[in-house]
Amino acid sequence: MIKPISRIFLAQLLLCCLALLPAYPQKKPESLLILNAQVVDGTGAPSYGANVRIAGNRIIEIGKLAPEPGEATLDAHGLVLAPGFIDIHNHSEDSLPKDLAAETQVSQGITTLIIGADGESPWPLASWFHQMQDHPAAVNVGSFAGHATIRQQIMGKDFKRIATPEEVRLMQEQMRQQMNEGALGLSSGLEYEVGSYAATDEVVALSKIAAASGGVYMTHIRDEADKSFEALQEEISIGEKAHIAVEHSHIKLGTVGVQGKAADYIKIVEAARKRGVDFLADCYPYDAWHSNLKVVVPDKQYENPKSVGAALDSYAGGSHITITEFSPNKSYAGHTLAELAKSNGLSETDMYIRLIREGDAAHTEAAIIGQSMIDSDIKAFYQQPWVMVASDGGVNSQHPRGAGTFPRVLGRYVRERQWLTLPEAVRKMTSLPAQRLGWKDRGILRKGAVADLVIFDPATVIDNSTFTDPTALATGIEKVFVNGVLVWDSGKSTGARPGIVIGRKGATLGAAD
Repeated sequence: MIKPISRIFLAQLLLCCLALLPAYPQKKPESLLILNAQVVDGTGAPSYGANVRIAGNRIIEIGKLAPEPGEATLDAHGLVLAPGFIDIHNHSEDSLPKDLAAETQVSQGITTLIIGADGESPWPLASWFHQMQDHPAAVNVGSFAGHATIRQQIMGKDFKRIATPEEVRLMQEQMRQQMNEGALGLSSGLEYEVGSYAATDEVVALSKIAAASGGVYMTHIRDEADKSFEALQEEISIGEKAHIAVEHSHIKLGTVGVQGKAADYIKIVEAARKRGVDFLADCYPYDAWHSNLKVVVPDKQYENPKSVGAALDSYAGGSHITITEFSPNKSYAGHTLAELAKSNGLSETDMYIRLIREGDAAHTEAAIIGQSMIDSDIKAFYQQPWVMVASDGGVNSQHPRGAGTFPRVLGRYVRERQWLTLPEAVRKMTSLPAQRLGWKDRGILRKGAVADLVIFDPATVIDNSTFTDPTALATGIEKVFVNGVLVWDSGKSTGARPGIVIGRKGATLGAAD
């Protein structure tokens, strides 16, 4: 009697037959050879001429390369080829999902933008990530977890006080969850309403959770004005106590009382770095900041004439404060506080208080631009090797930095003023932010790295955005590739949306294991 053949035997026989079949190589991804480029690789090394081949989402060869039969080519003669710019401080969390082309971003060479700055991040973060995975943008994205966002989840509207130990413990649990969901670290905005009431120890406690997962502490410090030196010391203390790498957001000296003191500020940072504090900073190339009206009065006595008058004096008066948006009275937009005071027959102090009252009645407040920094301080900060370029802007930002930051540095600070060499400026836009985030294969142009690339004309690249036309696109950025896909081509979007969500160590969130 013949015994039935077992299923196991049949499976083994099938595998053996398959093994005897000839192996057919998988089709290689189509390649593109970029010819005659002046390569600025992101490390700060001098530029060099080379041809660069990309295939799929990677750089596969660099050197004296000849086109392969049928291979697509792109002539970059007279142009610079660099890694795509990483904007480590970006506020596109609300606007990017509505404008996936992100033209104000890719037109200035940005290939990756990092949101969740200044203590505020999407909630829940995982939902925002899933949205961007389901509907990719033209750019890559990553996010920090916001301290103020977490704080409000635990304390609700009762946040104007020191948190209890139990509340801090609950915040730590939420922070741990945010890190598990892919956050790059903790961000704080200690000058702003919710975060300003937090004790230093509260921030240390959350920073320790971020540090345990390899995260970074990124902070808008408690004061960027008259008490900026004290706030810097607190930031350094948080880094030391939590044993966490620090990213100082938009480094500046923002009032008359501290203008011109960049050298003293830098000495404090250098001393901390020598002690082992892993301290880096970012800076935007403008002498004006963009925030809300209440940030002007640091003691929060918004309707106290004495406090308001002293605060306005620290900014050299209301002529240095411009309203950009105010929903209760849209006619205020585009006017300085001094202009509004004059047209309403009020003192600048009384006009400020009126704006506060009108805003509080409508449960909102005015968005403002404050012009209070000076070029010599900006130059001093940018010339530090530990300061990178970041916009503090984003899609549809009402500050020109949202559309102009990176071309402005390349055009005005490199070409025109010669504050920086081109290789050093590119390093500050690429490998330095990548270093801060722990990313090994982005922010550098080398074989095997991800093909996030920008091609620009060093002789013409320039910002065109202004305070009256903040979304005007830059010129001189010729081509931008994100993950090997062309997204910006000679002044217009290609419509491609190859962006991914990136987490710690450059991991692609949502990718299969």
